[in-house]
Amino acid sequence: MKLGTSSPLKHDTPQDWAQNQIKLGCRAVVFPVQSNEPEEKIIAYKEAAEKAGLTIAEVGIWRNALASDPDERKANMDYCVEQLRLADFLNARCAVNVAGAFGPVWDGGYKENFTKEAWDATVSMVQKIIDRADVKNTYFTLEPMPWMVPTGPEEYVRLLEAVDRDRFAVHMDVINMINSADRYFHPEEFVDKCADLLGRQIRSCHIKDVHLDGRYTIRLEECGPGDGEFPLRYYVSKMNETDPDMPVILEHLNSDEQYLEYLGYLKKELSGLYDI
Repeated sequence: MKLGTSSPLKHDTPQDWAQNQIKLGCRAVVFPVQSNEPEEKIIAYKEAAEKAGLTIAEVGIWRNALASDPDERKANMDYCVEQLRLADFLNARCAVNVAGAFGPVWDGGYKENFTKEAWDATVSMVQKIIDRADVKNTYFTLEPMPWMVPTGPEEYVRLLEAVDRDRFAVHMDVINMINSADRYFHPEEFVDKCADLLGRQIRSCHIKDVHLDGRYTIRLEECGPGDGEFPLRYYVSKMNETDPDMPVILEHLNSDEQYLEYLGYLKKELSGLYDI
């Protein structure tokens, strides 16, 4: 596997960015430039990554392409298409988004997220993005979420079948799917199920941790690696078995200092598994 972070960390030039990642022991990156930025900037970062031998794991999207407002929905769909085309230009392993929410918070949990209308709209949205972008070198993926499709590996399989596009693949965030006591208390079995059902189609992974709060009712909180109870080495071992070049990306931290701290923890915890 190839360890990386979702943060570009503080840097002055594309070359600094790439070399900083290498010095930290990272071999995979999230591309730090967007499709609506100047072409020369995109090319400079692309060339810096290639020269350093960095795998571009992901191009992030993070827009609600199912927004209720028609103008917002159109703008977000257009952005999805352009970000996917950017990923194709970069030969990135994937472009990633979440399905989108049927409520005011773009990634929020709502009852309406689980209606047949939401399922059909999600399938149609993914198909339209892939068809419009017409990519050859990358894949469009949806990050699983605790309160919108796909919430688990079986649901992801059904979504892959419903979308029926060669360029639709899987983004793995196992912690986002730990949304029940059963999954929390049987993490190895859940990781095995994810690997068995989705392994060949996973393009990139996120890594973090989950902690069970002792207060009622069940409270599962995302946290930094090692601050929770999830068997992270087991998770990464299974992802590594599916693909020795699998990117594993540390995310959702608040500062460069936190990224460096938790990256250091992961390098120790995952010793012998990651490509240095």
